[in-house]
Amino acid sequence: MTSTDSAAQTPATPPAKAPAKDPWDLPDVSGLVVGVLGGTGPQGKGLAYRLAKAGQKVIIGSRAADRAQAAADELGHGVEGADNAETARRSDIVIVAVPWEGHGKTLESLREELTGKLVVDCVNPLGFDKKGAYALKPEEGSAAEQAAALLPDSRVAAAFHHLSAVLLMDTEIDEIDTDVMVLGEERADVEIVQALAGRILGMRGVFAGRLRNAHQVESLVANLISVNRRYKAHAGLRVTDV
Repeated sequence: MTSTDSAAQTPATPPAKAPAKDPWDLPDVSGLVVGVLGGTGPQGKGLAYRLAKAGQKVIIGSRAADRAQAAADELGHGVEGADNAETARRSDIVIVAVPWEGHGKTLESLREELTGKLVVDCVNPLGFDKKGAYALKPEEGSAAEQAAALLPDSRVAAAFHHLSAVLLMDTEIDEIDTDVMVLGEERADVEIVQALAGRILGMRGVFAGRLRNAHQVESLVANLISVNRRYKAHAGLRVTDV
């Protein structure tokens, strides 16, 4: 047997596998501009305040630019106010925090301005009656899926559903002790949103599936409202063992 024959019969060493990516290795998002549609409402205003306090550049949007600017002046920390269209144009990431009743109409009117943007929907479709809050199910399946249907040229994720606006706006509280469930179709987009959540002290973004799973995440807010009423609390969520 020649040396060439011997070499041919020696099995090749399989290539080493690349190490698995650390799921907590998240991108640096500190330089991104965040726009908040519905930034004059309690949830949007609270998120804008916390992100700006963490050093993020934030623009809050409203149908009326003067109303948005008044809210921005109240928040400080370099927050700017503009109408919804300008907010969408100037932002890298756009958080949708408008009331459910105006969700579809607002996004449809901003389709062009939101083209190519990462849109983070935090709207909870809820109804209320004498028994309390209850979940609504949109025709598309969820508010996030409605956003994805209305914004085919945007990248849609879902997050920030379970946050107490009261705690977000409380200037005496330094840390928000909660996890944020983040849903989306593309890992890179989800990780950007996770990293954004992590900019807020005490908060952590946790991947929770694709947009088809957004309905139950949005719906859980109805349960948290019941918890809050019974226990006079501002309940949030923590995911264990991750």
